[in-house]
Amino acid sequence: MSERERKIQLWFEMWLKQRDLGIADIFDDNAVYIESWRPKYESINAIKHWFDEWNTRGKVIVWKIKQFFHKNNQTVVEWYFKSKMNDGISDEFDGISLIVWTKDNKIKLLKEFGCNIDNYNPYQDGEKPKFKEKQINWF
Repeated sequence: MSERERKIQLWFEMWLKQRDLGIADIFDDNAVYIESWRPKYESINAIKHWFDEWNTRGKVIVWKIKQFFHKNNQTVVEWYFKSKMNDGISDEFDGISLIVWTKDNKIKLLKEFGCNIDNYNPYQDGEKPKFKEKQINWF
């Protein structure tokens, strides 16, 4: 396993354990982190604050890595995510993170992309699509 893959796994593990196990070792001081549903954190201090604050409101139940792709200073990681907030709301989805690395293997940009797991074929019953009457998630 590469150093970059270990750092990504450590980031996911931190969420599962709800503890900072080395955010400063993973992210560049000027890192930018963009969540799939629009929030953007523009420094290691902002990322650390978000991590600490979020973990007072909920818990990541599963954040499982499916596979990695590497090219030059970029990594794409495919994953499955599930969380439960203190108010009882749960969320789960598949996702991909695009990561851009510094020369010293710290994350300088991380962009998440989410994919709803409640999939279906709208043409299953014929030529005309039948869409589910359900609120669409934020990604």
